[in-house]
Amino acid sequence: MSSDRYQIESCQRTFLKDYSHFIHQTPVWKLPGRALGVACAEVWLKLEHFQTGGSFKARGMLNRLLSNPIPASGVIVASGGNAGIATAAAARELGVHCEVFVPEVSSPAKRARLAALGAQVVVTGATYAEALQACLARQQETGALLTHAYDQPEVLAGAGTLALEIEEQASLPDAVLVSVGGGGLIGGMAHWFERRARVVALEPELAPTLFKAREAGQPVDVSVAGIAADSLGAKRIGALAWTATQAHVQDALLLSDEAIRAAQLWLWKELKLAVEPAAALPLAALHSGVYVPRADEKVCLIICGANLDPATLA
Repeated sequence: MSSDRYQIESCQRTFLKDYSHFIHQTPVWKLPGRALGVACAEVWLKLEHFQTGGSFKARGMLNRLLSNPIPASGVIVASGGNAGIATAAAARELGVHCEVFVPEVSSPAKRARLAALGAQVVVTGATYAEALQACLARQQETGALLTHAYDQPEVLAGAGTLALEIEEQASLPDAVLVSVGGGGLIGGMAHWFERRARVVALEPELAPTLFKAREAGQPVDVSVAGIAADSLGAKRIGALAWTATQAHVQDALLLSDEAIRAAQLWLWKELKLAVEPAAALPLAALHSGVYVPRADEKVCLIICGANLDPATLA
């Protein structure tokens, strides 16, 4: 077993032993492909939007906090919203102070959730990258433990426990469709599945960090905009995710905002799943034909987050 998979297993053991009240084993909902209008044998929905904090991020953020000494100044993070919510929830669980820097593009619903969790919220910068720079400057002043939204080993290992769960709950899928922002989720999942399952990276056309990195042969800065920018708004793919995806991810595919929005509304209207746009990319890939499964394929869709304003589903 690789050292990365060992770290994921170790993280999962800690969650199950001491934090099963905080990190939930979220359900896998198996449906025949035709139930979702898809010509494949089965579609599995990994309902990670039921996770603490409303997204997969709780796994990596708690692991980061548990793996390091936390100073009196607490923890600090820059986030489009979900990583901040997860860090704030983990900080509250451990009884430590949390400061969260969010960009102006972050949704009011996510800011309200941060405040409700007791975090000190700082809104600054037009993009996540600008909020991160302000966060790093503040961390130098306070000495708080920095929790990165996607580019720390503990964060990837925590995210990888989601993949381990899928295999334990439902066996090994043929393909796993994963939304990509900075790459913490797909990095962790790639480390667990390696090439035993086909891990497919999905990005909005208006925030193509991994796609553009592959074109350039290395991580590069990209412009970020669009419907999913509050969650998938990283300016550059994380270094750790870049390494993991180069080794284990064959496909990096792009989705239009129109396809993402249509899939988000379909999930609500047809399955009553209220999820944010970032969580709709896997279904959008199937409905739009960007990813075409084999007829006998078992495809797992990672429904990664639900921090949205319910009014947007009207």
